[in-house]
Amino acid sequence: MYVVVVNFVAKPEAADAFRAAVLAQAENSLTREPECRVFDVSAPVPDGNAFFLYEVYDNEAAFQTHLASTHFLDFDKTTRSMILSKDVKTYQLLSGGEGG
Repeated sequence: MYVVVVNFVAKPEAADAFRAAVLAQAENSLTREPECRVFDVSAPVPDGNAFFLYEVYDNEAAFQTHLASTHFLDFDKTTRSMILSKDVKTYQLLSGGEGG
């Protein structure tokens, strides 16, 4: 299994719009991509403008398919002006979930 971890910091004035967009992106990824197994979105409590995504795909090719999908490209274009920073890291799942 291929794991993708993304940390976003949204502009404070765009945090609510970003939250809505990233939640829709998670739903789209899970329902439209059979090789996307997990797409969790987390944010600090109480509300803040940082967001943490934990995504699991069958393999790297499935993640590349995700990056080429219309819903991802739309999300990326829509949210690009909403964020202050984005950090992406990838991992191989060694234990837990369906891959361990």
